[in-house]
Parts: sequence; structure tokens; C-alpha cells
Amino acid sequence: MKGNSIKVDYLARVEGEGSLVARFRGGQLKEVQFKIFEPPRFFEAFLRGRSYREAPDITARICGICPVAYQMSAVHAMEDAFGVKVEAPIRDLRRLIYCGEWIESHVLHIALLHAPDFLGYEDAIQMARDHPQVVQTALKLKKVGNDLVALIGGREIHPINVKVGGFYKVPRRRDLDEIEERLKWARDASIQLAKWTASLPFPHFERDYEFVALRHPLEYPLNEGRLVSNKGLDIAIDQFETYIVEEHVPYSNALHSRIAERGAYLVGPLARFNLNFDRLSSLAQDVAKEVGMTPPCRNPFQSIVARAIETVYACDEALRLIANYTQPDKPALEVQPYAATGHGCTEAPRGILYHRYRVDEYGTILDARIVPPTAQNQKSIEADLWELIEANADLPPEQLQWRCEQAIRNYDPCISCATHFLKLHVERE
Repeated sequence: MKGNSIKVDYLARVEGEGSLVARFRGGQLKEVQFKIFEPPRFFEAFLRGRSYREAPDITARICGICPVAYQMSAVHAMEDAFGVKVEAPIRDLRRLIYCGEWIESHVLHIALLHAPDFLGYEDAIQMARDHPQVVQTALKLKKVGNDLVALIGGREIHPINVKVGGFYKVPRRRDLDEIEERLKWARDASIQLAKWTASLPFPHFERDYEFVALRHPLEYPLNEGRLVSNKGLDIAIDQFETYIVEEHVPYSNALHSRIAERGAYLVGPLARFNLNFDRLSSLAQDVAKEVGMTPPCRNPFQSIVARAIETVYACDEALRLIANYTQPDKPALEVQPYAATGHGCTEAPRGILYHRYRVDEYGTILDARIVPPTAQNQKSIEADLWELIEANADLPPEQLQWRCEQAIRNYDPCISCATHFLKLHVERE
């Protein structure tokens, strides 16, 4: 493609506004830029001067799809600062509400945003004409996840029941009975969705990623653990900023993350699956093996299968937590603020979400830092696109456009809560 410039103006079926530019010179690909051109949202600045108590509710507004992740990272960071250790059953309730978020977010991405790519449809509405049962089941599954978040969190979008130290109110055992029966259906439905997802046609594409995820000694990671990778990283959460470097690039309003002295890394379902397969429930492991999905998996297009298997796990884990639930005597632990710095990291649907807060003796936030999953994945997205475009440079523009869209959506990038269509413009000299 000598003298060609490929320009992708708007990305479709992702949250927010992003673009792609690829430049060729002398028949060789010389530059790939995954651009995020939305203006900064300044949430870290909004937090300064606010009480530590407000952090969960303010940060929840960053995302309408995964507000629980922001709340959980915020409360863990504040509790780390103040030396608060939450145990069961409050800890279990946090896992339970996180399961609800994983279910609703994963199913939304699998069936409505990503599956149409594999089957040649422009969107899920077109796909529903030929696969009505898949879409209907997915919508019903998503509703179960949303209702579980609402039951624990007070409402399904931007929950209001989460606080530092626990919850404002906890459910009674009988409050969980109705959702328990629906989760049994959801678990069965998620197994069928995983089998269907694994049957999709996947492009042959692999890269040697450095996968990064939380690792817990006893459970599949949601809220707690050390940060590990398949290439030797093994650190406590408070070492995040020592090993993970954020940097500005001139063409994007979002920071790019890299591991110091190494480079790009990948977070999200595929990383969790590869690093924590042995921590999945036996049911989720069995489903993965049945559909031929076992680690190591280095094909980013198969991340949709990892998401489906995690949905099975989230339903199964939610049922386990409900079966073992005993209502706590108090909904939250007492919290006494003092001047300190706290770090928190949890597994949002799209990958690790890091928070760090510095507070004064009154619990007033002096400084905040938030590193979301999509920012951490941007360099890997660019690397995927580089290899993909280079290998498929001779495709017609509309086919290359499709494949680029599909590759970006492997990551379910959460740029913001807006949707646009992708336009591909090829300039020939």
C-alpha cells in the first residue's frame, strides 16, 4: 500500500469517541495511532477537597456500565489508608454485587457489541433477525445482573448503598431468595451462551502478550490479591506506581500505560483467564474445557469466549455466596480517618482498576489517581492493530475497516458513554 494513509474517524460499538490512523511509506507500515480525542473529564481534580466518604459515589459516575468497579476500588483504597479490614459477610456481599456487574457488562459486550462482528452483521438488531434466541436470552441474562446490582447496591446504575467500611444497608436472607432462583436459570443460560460464543469463527491471530491481573491465593480475583503477570511481575497493590508508568502521547487525550523497562501489557478477561484458570469454579473450568478454551490463549479475538466463561463463573459464584449468606449484625465497620495514603485495585469487567488517595487527618482528599483498564490496554490495542493492518494491508478498505473494528472491540474499550460509527478513508498518492 505504497503512499497510503488509512484513517478511521469514529469507532463503532464502543463507549466514546476514538479514531485510528495508519500511515504507510514506501510500501511499509510506519505508524499506527489509536487516538482518543474526547476532552479530559477531570474526576481526579473533582475529588480534591472532598471527604473520603464521597469517593465511592463520585467515582461511580465515571462509568454507567461498571460503576461497582469504581466504588469497590475506591472503598478498598480508603480502607487501606485507614487500616480497615472488612471480613465476611460484608466482604462476600462485595463479591456478590461485583458478580452482578460482571454478568450485565460481559453479556452486553458478548451478544450486543461484539458477536455481530464475527457473523457479518452491522449491529445486534440485524443479528437478532437470524439469532433471536441468542439476543433474547442475553437481554434476560443482563437483566439478572442488573437486578443483582440493584438488590445489593440500591439501584442498578450508579449504586448508592456502598460506603467505606461496608454498606449503608444489607439485605435480609429472604431478600435473596427470588434472585437466587433467577440466578440458577442464568447459570444454565450462561453455559449455553458460552458454547454458542465458542462456535464463532475466530481469525487466526496471536501475540506474545504480557498478561496482568490480580491473583488471590484462594479465589478467582474480583476485589483482592497481588498484581501478577505471566512474565514475572508479582507485586503488592501499593507498588503499582513503581512498576506501572503512565505517559502522555501527542495524539491522544488519554494516558498510555506500560510496565517500566518492558512496555505494553494486557488486562481484562483474557489476562484473568490465563493467570487464574485454576481459581475458576469447577463448573466454569469444565465449560471451558468442553468448548476447547484452555490456557494459554493468546488470540485476542477469543477474549469473547473468556468473557462468556467468566459469566458462567459469576453466576456460579453468586449462587455460592447467596447459599452461604448470613446477615451481619452491622452493615459497616467503624472508620476513623487520619492522614495517610491508600491504594486499591479491583478487577473491573475490562481489567484491573487502580485507585490511590492521599487524605489529611480529617479524611479530606488531598490527591487522587485513577488508572482505568482501557488506558492500560491502549498500547496493546495499537500493537494488535499494527500487526493486523500489516498482515492485511491488501484487503479492500471496507474489509480492513471491519477487521480493525473487530480487533479494537476485542478489548471492549470503555472510552465514555457514547456510540459512533466507524468511517474508513484511504488516501492514495
